[in-house]
Amino acid sequence: MSTRNEAFDQMVDVVVVGTGAGGMAAAVAARKKGLEVLLLEKEPLYGGTTARSGGVLWIPNNPISTFKPEPDSMDDARSYLKYECGDFYDSERVEAFLANGPRMVDFFVRQTAVKLIALPEYPDYHAESPGGRMAGRSIMAAPLDGRELGEHIRSLRPPLKEITFVGMMFNSSAEVGHFFNVTRSFKSAAYVAKRLATHAIEMMFHGRAMRLTNGNALAARLAKSAFDLGIPMWLESPATSLVRDGDRVSGVVVGRGDGSSVRVGARRGVVLAAGGFPQDVERRKRLFPHAPTGREHLSPAPPGNTGDGLRLAESVGGRVSANLPNAAAWIPVSKVQRANGETGVFPHLIDRYKPGIIAVNRAGRRFTNESDSYHDMGMAMQKHCADGPEVAAWLIADHRTIRRYGLGFAKPFPLPLGGHLRSGYLLRGKTLAELAARAGIDGAALQQTVDDYNLGAEEGKDLQFRRGWRVYNRFLGDKTHQPNPCVAPVKEGPFYAVKIIMGDLGTFAGIQTDRFARVLDGEGRAVPGLFAAGNDGASVMGGGYPGGGITLGPAMTFGFVAAEFMAEHGAPELSAARSQPSMTMA
Repeated sequence: MSTRNEAFDQMVDVVVVGTGAGGMAAAVAARKKGLEVLLLEKEPLYGGTTARSGGVLWIPNNPISTFKPEPDSMDDARSYLKYECGDFYDSERVEAFLANGPRMVDFFVRQTAVKLIALPEYPDYHAESPGGRMAGRSIMAAPLDGRELGEHIRSLRPPLKEITFVGMMFNSSAEVGHFFNVTRSFKSAAYVAKRLATHAIEMMFHGRAMRLTNGNALAARLAKSAFDLGIPMWLESPATSLVRDGDRVSGVVVGRGDGSSVRVGARRGVVLAAGGFPQDVERRKRLFPHAPTGREHLSPAPPGNTGDGLRLAESVGGRVSANLPNAAAWIPVSKVQRANGETGVFPHLIDRYKPGIIAVNRAGRRFTNESDSYHDMGMAMQKHCADGPEVAAWLIADHRTIRRYGLGFAKPFPLPLGGHLRSGYLLRGKTLAELAARAGIDGAALQQTVDDYNLGAEEGKDLQFRRGWRVYNRFLGDKTHQPNPCVAPVKEGPFYAVKIIMGDLGTFAGIQTDRFARVLDGEGRAVPGLFAAGNDGASVMGGGYPGGGITLGPAMTFGFVAAEFMAEHGAPELSAARSQPSMTMA
């Protein structure tokens, strides 16, 4: 709920709620423009979903990439988004994103500790569509030595445990390739040995990996930029309500670890960037068709992403938009039973693209191109795999394939499979019929599906779904496997299966905003003093997923835009105390 204006305990220009990429981008940009900023984080760790992500930003016409073999253009980017968004294309916000994305990249690379690198082979997810690009629009954070954060490294949210190897992060598909080839290449074996030795030393002396990559590197670089600028970051400090001075949002009430609360005024504005609602069971129940109780869904997002920003916006009349074809960025995930009894989440980002792995539903039938993007795969699962208590499918592989590439959380040779078989994560059968019986799949249909698939697979062809036809399919396939890096037969028993269910990489439904990231009310008017960025704001992509980094790219862009707007518009007179916040991390 909102609170009417009274005297504030402390006063700044800008309060930012959340420490993911959108929030920290807004904070750093605002401070660089001379504003006093306070960062709030409800959890004991900072970095949000960003710290668990791939760290990729989708920015057309960015100044980092060389855009070979063809240059990018605003017209092509606009055409691509019109095609991808369809009826949900928001021209005003798309234009703001396309115009300010390159400016944002230039600002952070030139003026902060954020360093971004090109991904010269990373295509748009539907590169063959009008305006699509074979490479260049996706860029990512450069690795960072965690020791550059000093004592703040202790509070950086670690990467998702299930996608690390003994806590070690990987920076590229080439690096992952070395681990796949460790028993086949002396060069790869030497590389892996060096990485493991370095990681062992880091774990011995620091208790965690110090070579930060992907989203962990992006969160760390943004945080370092904030700390270098003296921006205070209060941990375990949720924003519990907004304060208003008339119609204007003028501050926040902040809960503290000792049970007390502090009223913090914001002369220029409050930015909501609390990570959306992936862990809000009630809102999932309302907005996720596949989750009628809200619990038929498993998100790898941090546990604190429970929709706080959306509720705060609603409390002052802000409108939360669910008018999108997809309420979230879907991804198939599997449940991993951890040694301590907790349930981990494994997002299937890589395995589905490899040759010899197929997906089937309960009826034992393939239902999509398994090598399409995770979001496309998730949409297909909801359409074709909803004939049971939950939307579910099974990834199937033979013995040769699983030992070559692994399957989900089960790693390739030489790592053992026994633990996964004993836990029930991995199912095995000497025959496809035996595997189907253990998984609860129609056995006769599964056998027929595999037989039909193998007819073309022997020649590298997917006769049903044309797997491998998209450049993105091939990008994450096995380039050493020809003629099709995504297709190989399933024929050498024993056979294996991993159950996959619906998960997400962040929510799309969110607070309605304008081109300046200002929160809009039910009449389409800006709520004075209130902004939203990151997954708190409704996705500018219209519920689609056109390329890698379409959450982080807009998150940082609109955080940057919000900061510019607040810097360029003077502070109104507020009846409040003008004291300053503590400049230490609490």
